Amino acid sequence: MLDVRRTALVAGVLYLVTFVASIPAVFLLHPVLVDPRYVLGPGADARVVLGCLLDIVNAVACVGTAVALFPVVRRQNEAVALGFVTSRVYEAAVIMIGVVSLLGVVTLRRDGLDGLEPDTLVATGRGLVAVRDWTFLLGPSLAPGFNAVLLGYLLYRSGLVPPVVPLLGLVGGPLLIAATVARMFAGQDHLTALAGIATLPVFVWELSLGLYLTFRGFRPSAITAGLGAPA
Repeated sequence: MLDVRRTALVAGVLYLVTFVASIPAVFLLHPVLVDPRYVLGPGADARVVLGCLLDIVNAVACVGTAVALFPVVRRQNEAVALGFVTSRVYEAAVIMIGVVSLLGVVTLRRDGLDGLEPDTLVATGRGLVAVRDWTFLLGPSLAPGFNAVLLGYLLYRSGLVPPVVPLLGLVGGPLLIAATVARMFAGQDHLTALAGIATLPVFVWELSLGLYLTFRGFRPSAITAGLGAPA
């Protein structure tokens, strides 16, 4: 029999882990993202590698949230629940592509490539950073919008959490998707203010969900009947 309270706790803690890992990673990775000649300078490799490690933790936690919730939310709608798992796996995979690209920049700075001119090294490094910028847009910026819609629907219909929590995701998800697609066409350096505004509801949605599941667990619901004791 599934321990429903433990399931909620694991999912909630993993949601909070994504915040603990992803937010510091943004600051740790700053040097390699903003310095176009990073591969020729003294570098901050230890800092960048730590940021990449936190991104890996974030990717693993993303998948973990979906795996933890799937046995419960599939009882509401298995197809939508499977879509949520797929969306989370996609997000984690795109994050990992970005990690590999930045680790490639670190390797270039440490070892270089025999026979390559400095300008060639700089161009290669900037290309790898550009790959990471696109993975950030298509992964952590785009995927949470789909995650919010899919999981928000499941939680709203099932009543596992207070309605205001999934409503944040159902409203914020489409806004984030629209803002991200707009940036794809307008350029990543444009519409940043719009993207920040669109990100806020999804940020609050994921944080409130993580906190609620961690400290309160699931509300009594028809879909948890027979699985174990709810919170």
